[in-house]
Amino acid sequence: METNELRIDVPVKLARVKNVFSIASLSFEGDLPAALFHLKLLMDDVGAWNASAQVVAVFHTNAGHVTLHDQSYNSDRNIDTGNPYKGLLVNLIDRGARIELCGATAQAHGWTNADTLKGVQINTDAMARTTELVQQGFVMISES
Repeated sequence: METNELRIDVPVKLARVKNVFSIASLSFEGDLPAALFHLKLLMDDVGAWNASAQVVAVFHTNAGHVTLHDQSYNSDRNIDTGNPYKGLLVNLIDRGARIELCGATAQAHGWTNADTLKGVQINTDAMARTTELVQQGFVMISES
């Protein structure tokens, strides 16, 4: 007999999570960037599993602007509404995710550390950082 309820056929519960998200551009689920939804989902799972976690999100290329504070976001995007993603990023940082901005992307746009949200760190460049983390045993998730 079929029901209208969702049945999880392959339940997953991890004791340890080591992921690096490579986020080069934003694709949307409704008005929410899928990468931010997926980061939140993973952090929710980590909390539910009581797992140890190292989660790093590297924003680069066409997604670097997500890491900017309101004034820099407005200037970069030619708007005056502020960064609509800042609350999501701050929440992820507060929950233990590490948010990084590609240094090459920052340089190409003329951004400095002072342009980013509190807690965002700038790395050398996304390709080198992602390679480093994969070599350290992180599982890479590519988001676009």
